[in-house]
Formats: sequence, C-alpha cells, structure tokens
Amino acid sequence: MTDFDDIRPYNDAEVRPVLDRILADPELAEAVTRLKFPRLAGPLGFVLRPLVARVMRRQLAGVNSVDEFQLVVEKYMRHMIEETTTKITHSGLDKLDPSRAYLFISNHRDIAMDPAFVNWSLYHSGFKTLRIAIGDNLLTKEYVSDLMRLNKSFIVKRGVKAPREKLKAAKKLSAYIHHSLTEDKANIWIAQREGRAKDGNDLTNSAVVGMLTLNRPKTQDYADYVRELAIVPVSISYELDPCDEAKAHELHQQRTSGRYEKGDQEDVQSIARGIAGQKGHVHVAFGDVLSGDFADADAVTAEIDRQIWSNYVLHPSNCIAFDQDGEEARSLPYSDKALPFEPSSVSEERASFDLRLQAIPSDYRDIVKAMYANPVRHKLAATGGQKREC
Repeated sequence: MTDFDDIRPYNDAEVRPVLDRILADPELAEAVTRLKFPRLAGPLGFVLRPLVARVMRRQLAGVNSVDEFQLVVEKYMRHMIEETTTKITHSGLDKLDPSRAYLFISNHRDIAMDPAFVNWSLYHSGFKTLRIAIGDNLLTKEYVSDLMRLNKSFIVKRGVKAPREKLKAAKKLSAYIHHSLTEDKANIWIAQREGRAKDGNDLTNSAVVGMLTLNRPKTQDYADYVRELAIVPVSISYELDPCDEAKAHELHQQRTSGRYEKGDQEDVQSIARGIAGQKGHVHVAFGDVLSGDFADADAVTAEIDRQIWSNYVLHPSNCIAFDQDGEEARSLPYSDKALPFEPSSVSEERASFDLRLQAIPSDYRDIVKAMYANPVRHKLAATGGQKREC
C-alpha cells in the first residue's frame, strides 16, 4: 500500500496522531462553530470556540480506529437527517451481496451528502462503509484533508496540469481503486462526473470510466475487467436541493456573461449549505451490477446513464416542475399519472413549490424549474415512458 500513501485514507495506526493534530488546530474549532452557530459565531465566537473545541476533544477522546471515528460521524449524520430531511429511503440493496465489494457510481448533486447518504444506506443494511473519492480542489485546509481521510476518503488529484503528470496520477488512481476492490474487498464510491449536475441533467463523463480502466492489463479483455470492477450505478434524488438558488445563480451568470468566477470558499459554503439545508425526502436507488459484454467506455457510460435515469425516484417537486416547465407535461392530466403523492394533496404540494420559487430571484426561476424537471425527462427517455411516475 506504500505506493498509494499520498492518496489513500488513513489506517487505524494513524488515527490518534492525526486527531491530536487537528484538535489542536484553532481553524477547526472556528469552522465547526460557524457551522453550528452561524448567527452567533461572529459576535460570540470568542466564547463559543473554546467550548466547541472542548466538546470535540471529549467526543473524540477514546477514538483510536477508523471504525470508532465513523461511529462518531454516524451520530452527527443521524442528527442531520432528523433535522433536515422528512425521510431517507433506499431500494435495490436486496440484489447485492454484503460480503462482496462494489464500485458505486452515482449521480452528483451535493458535494458531501451524495456519498454520505449512500454510506448511510449501506451501513444500516449490513454492508461495509465506503472508500470515497474526493477531489483535492476541496481540500483547501490541512484539517479538512485530515478529516476526509479519517472518514475513508481517498484523493483525486485534479490540480495536476501537465499532461504526463496528469496521466500518471490517473493511472495511480485507477490502480488504487482496483486494489481496493479486489485485494482489500472495500466498497468504493465515485461520482459519475467531476462537478455537480447543477442543471439536473445527470450525465456520466466517459473520462471517469476511461480512468477506471487505465489499470487494465493489455492481455485482459475489456468486458472482463469491467465485470471485475463490479460497477453499480446509484441514483440519488433529493425532494429539495438546499443549493438550488446558488446553482441557478451560477448557471445564470454563465449564460448571460459567458463565465462564472467561483469564490475562494464557495465550495466550503456549498458543503455547509448542503449539510444544514432542508432536503425533504431523500431516496437512494441502487442499480444492477454491470455484467454485459461492454466493448468500450462509451458503452459502459451509456449503461450507467440508463440505470441512473430509469431508477431515479421522483418527488412532488420534480413532477410539479415538469408540469410547469413544458408543453409535453401540460398535455398529461394528473389523473393519467401515477403520482409520488396523494392526488388530494396536489394543490398543497404545488402551493409549497410555488412558495419556494417565489423566494428565488425572478431571473433564476426558470432555471430552478428546469433543474427539478430534467430528471423526469431523462426517466421518460430511459424507460420509453413506461415508468411515468408523474
């Protein structure tokens, strides 16, 4: 494993020294204070920061392994779910074997919560927790990198620019993922693309699939190697996106001025908003293991997209946005649709969604509607209209 020391998660022997180091970092206490007490962190930060630091030291005092650290994370996750979701559900895990390692490739809507909800669903169904791919562009602080690697994250080096070094980093990442799956029997999560699908169009980047197969020996058949990776497409659907307005702002800027300049701490703010914001019902749908005779990356990409779209569980927000956003939806009366909510509550659900739209600047509203409606379009296309849930 020394070949992967610069990208791999921390092991048990490293947990206590790393925790001692980050608990001594005042930046960590300040960041947690701002996350927990956003309104009070400014005026009362000098009082709250020492208290937060003391609580963290107490909670992590007996933690000496990765599993013990993840038990602490699980408590925070449970509280977050209770406070910011109406429910979290999952489907498809009955088709998978908890004793086997899988490469889970999901759509990408939220920086932190996508892998967190996949992890939560697996853990509470008796599966091993994930090793999570995370871009080094998000690791702006040393304590952030440490926390991620304590939580079984491994690093994707996106900051490498020189073509030769970029290929070298991609080959190492490919080898590490294969090693994790076949030698360590560890589950892996990676997003279907770099960057979130801000417009609601979940599309797999074939370059991601290409990276995964860079480690394939020239003597091994391409389809055999893909089957060896045990790829499982995953569809994550949020009834409400805490970052919908921010995403719409970015898309609007790109469309009107041709560019968007991201702020220094914008990713950190998006992570915080995604964690603390209201998400409504969240569903994680696990697909089937890829087992076909795939000829190339494009064929694999197409199958991942097909499964993500067809398994996507729609929410009232998707159906109402779809109904408002296009003529093809308006031509289908609600009585002809299998709605994901009671017909008697259509008016209530529509009023709730309209209130959400009214709180968003008018220039962004059409973008937000399309963001929620696009999963319906993709699902209809992937299923030939046979799975018309709205």
